[in-house]
Amino acid sequence: MSAATDDIAETRGAASETVKANAEGAAVKRTLGIGFWIALIWLGIVFFAAAFAPWLPFKDPDANYIQRGERPPYPPSMAHPFGTDQDARDILARTAFGGRVSLTVGLVAIAMGMFFGGLMGILAGYFRGWWDRIFSFIFIILLSFPSLVLAILITSLLERSLRTISLTLGILTIAPVGRVARATTISFTEREFVLAARTLGAKNGRIIIRELLPNVVIPMSALALLGMGVAVVAEAGLAFLGLSVEKGPTWGKVILTGAGSRDLQKYPWIAIIPIVVLFFTVLALNFAGDRIRSYFDAKETAL
Repeated sequence: MSAATDDIAETRGAASETVKANAEGAAVKRTLGIGFWIALIWLGIVFFAAAFAPWLPFKDPDANYIQRGERPPYPPSMAHPFGTDQDARDILARTAFGGRVSLTVGLVAIAMGMFFGGLMGILAGYFRGWWDRIFSFIFIILLSFPSLVLAILITSLLERSLRTISLTLGILTIAPVGRVARATTISFTEREFVLAARTLGAKNGRIIIRELLPNVVIPMSALALLGMGVAVVAEAGLAFLGLSVEKGPTWGKVILTGAGSRDLQKYPWIAIIPIVVLFFTVLALNFAGDRIRSYFDAKETAL
């Protein structure tokens, strides 16, 4: 009898430990983690430096700081912490001011994708029928057309201004965001709270805005961070092809300045500094977006 009692107690203890372990595991899955906050701090620093570059103690990014008796580019020093390029322009200042253009392109592009792609995806997922057929066909066309070719075509035909580059990359983000919004809307359309709202006589507009939109925005926000990183890299790619913004520095243009094989061997700081900033910024955007997606996915599963 005592042996049976001990076995029951041991089984209950094991079950209790299992439940506790599962609860702890779920809690861990719902934690954003220290890496997310490190990425957020880095993004905060980069965005702050780019946004307030004209008022921070940076040098003029277009000025030529020629030193007597020496030919540029100049290596990193107290006067130029990141060195200068071949025209004696300060790399630190050009990287900071270049971030204003590159990050603006990323923000405008993903905002455009979130608005138009999100709107089309929600309407397609909620109403289905012809709405779904039309918008899904548009998404398929945009995804089927080579993105780089479309970007080159638009920027070659139009003025290479900040608005043109931003709108071009914004068009390329509509389909990916729209497909995510459509799939998420479909998954929530048949949920209990949506069915309850319909039963109570709520109109379609209210259901979309009050019930579906808050749930669809979460995965779209995670994708927005990933998409912004892609847009920033795409701008750098256009800069290498000479199709980026004509006026002012961008990260892609600064990297291109020192991208020659001779420059990389003799003056690596010209390209390495903006490459490192670009790499860690895109890495932080991707990591933060992935952590947000994982966090809310785990929370949804736990519920």
